[in-house]
Amino acid sequence: MKKGQKNNILSFKVNEETELLTFVMKAMNGISRNRAKALLVNRLVLVDNIITTHALTTLHRGQTVQIDRSKQKMSFHSNDIGVVYEDPYLLVIDKRAGLLSMSNNTRQQTVQSVLNRYLEKGGSRCTSHLVHRLDRDTSGLMVYAKDVKTQRTLIEGWQELVTDRRYVAVAEGVLEKRSGTVESWLTEDKHFVTHSSPVNNGGKFAVTHYNVLRTSNNYSIVELELETGRKNQIRVHLADLGHPIVGDFKYGSSDERLGRLGLHAYVLAFHHPVTGKFLRFETPIPDSFERLLRTETEE
Repeated sequence: MKKGQKNNILSFKVNEETELLTFVMKAMNGISRNRAKALLVNRLVLVDNIITTHALTTLHRGQTVQIDRSKQKMSFHSNDIGVVYEDPYLLVIDKRAGLLSMSNNTRQQTVQSVLNRYLEKGGSRCTSHLVHRLDRDTSGLMVYAKDVKTQRTLIEGWQELVTDRRYVAVAEGVLEKRSGTVESWLTEDKHFVTHSSPVNNGGKFAVTHYNVLRTSNNYSIVELELETGRKNQIRVHLADLGHPIVGDFKYGSSDERLGRLGLHAYVLAFHHPVTGKFLRFETPIPDSFERLLRTETEE
């Protein structure tokens, strides 16, 4: 680790592959995890000149990490979203369950309204632009553009740019197969409920690949990869298997133990629409998912 200093900016060269949080703790003479996380949350850490807030970001030999010790930075905190990545063109965020991606109701709290406050507080003249949606009750990774041109490029090139998009769900019961694929045609009725058909009924063809990660007596943590991105696709396909997502009362669950919908978007990888750089992000499986399996196993 090679150190340099310019004004209030400390600069460090990365000598070996490691995680950002670990690197910051060591670079700052062994500060606590909480203090290191505060530097990230307050947008005071840059990797190769890009503000980086995700603690699990992988650093590679030759990269440069800068830590801004200036006290002039405006701090931003939100219980609704975490900013995982930011550059001049886009943001990657981790949203909580229960928050809409966007809304026409300007008084309603949404990811977009929170991000606009975040950008304004940071002195940016940009605003956030929706690229793709997550259901209100689904948590996890999302991309927002900072300008209309980047938004349009991402939307139009989504299938080519995105190389990995995975979710994790807590499903009721133990799936009969450890892995498999669900295919069906999906249609939405006038009550906004999606129906699945094994034969072409004029709906949209949907493909979901699944892999069981862990099981207990009555629950399964399942990893899901979308080959297509249809509305409510994962929720309907797990219900098709006879194992609805915990808390998904719309599609057959009656289990309230989790206190939320047990679905989280935890892996997102794509090529940057402007720079072409490959970006990959992963968030931990929510603690509440793991606790449900542990508690149920202990009972």
